[in-house]
Amino acid sequence: MSKRVKFDFEIDFTNGGGIQGQDFRLDIDGDDIEDKTLADYIVQDMRLLMVGEVRILNKEIITEKHKRQAINAQIDPSYIDLSHVIHDGLVTYKGLPAPIICDYLSREASRERYAAGTEFQIGKIEMVTNTGTYVDCPFHRYEDGKDLSEVDLEKFVDLEGIVIRADYRMGLAVTAEAFKGRELRGRAVLVHTGWDEHWATDKYYENHPFLTEDAAIYLKQCGVKLVGIDSMNIDDTRGNARPVHSTLLREEILIAEHLCNLANVPDEGFTFTAVPPKFKGAGTFPVRAFARVKKAVS
Repeated sequence: MSKRVKFDFEIDFTNGGGIQGQDFRLDIDGDDIEDKTLADYIVQDMRLLMVGEVRILNKEIITEKHKRQAINAQIDPSYIDLSHVIHDGLVTYKGLPAPIICDYLSREASRERYAAGTEFQIGKIEMVTNTGTYVDCPFHRYEDGKDLSEVDLEKFVDLEGIVIRADYRMGLAVTAEAFKGRELRGRAVLVHTGWDEHWATDKYYENHPFLTEDAAIYLKQCGVKLVGIDSMNIDDTRGNARPVHSTLLREEILIAEHLCNLANVPDEGFTFTAVPPKFKGAGTFPVRAFARVKKAVS
């Protein structure tokens, strides 16, 4: 015996009219389901178009044997967040200042400006652009390179992805050999080293995994669109040279650093998105990076 939901519903259409349903019963995964999730499932399962307001009525959770696969698994959009949380005082790169995140207008202060019962918060953030999980574009390395405002939106969004596994325990240097024999052209190539397990610890900043110059040259020759890594830097920071940044950004191949959760992303069959704000005169900025797996995982 499992949990099911029994309910009525009313659906309005934006082009007029509507439909109703009484005493529907559907399987659920767990002990409850939110009205919004249930409404989204009805619209999806009935393949409805031009849907406006959806009202769930008389909802009741009952114990009854499932009739089909649990609905929460069916509607899972399969988004995997690949970004670290940015918080006040976060150190992303030693030697660079941590962000200051505070109120510009506090809720308490806002009460003096608005009608009774109405309050707002306006935040203030002071930070360097290399904070959290971020994307580098050519201007970061080259004065004549494209800045964030000049890179086409499609370079950041819905890129066909591939994950290359290069466990840091097997060595810090990721060479061209790690990428050979894989379908790379036109893809976002994400290097999973496992180093993100050290995030926000002293170990994260020292002797981290990195790509070698020959790897960068090989990726350039293969025509990749973006290269990401779950490490502190895509280059070896034990010296002052940055051959990977130099090679990739000169070819307008974007770089994503400080990724996380790549262990949860399949090797292929997903798209990668990492969009920064459209700033003029900046070559790096934090992003909300994520993978969208094409087939739902239940």
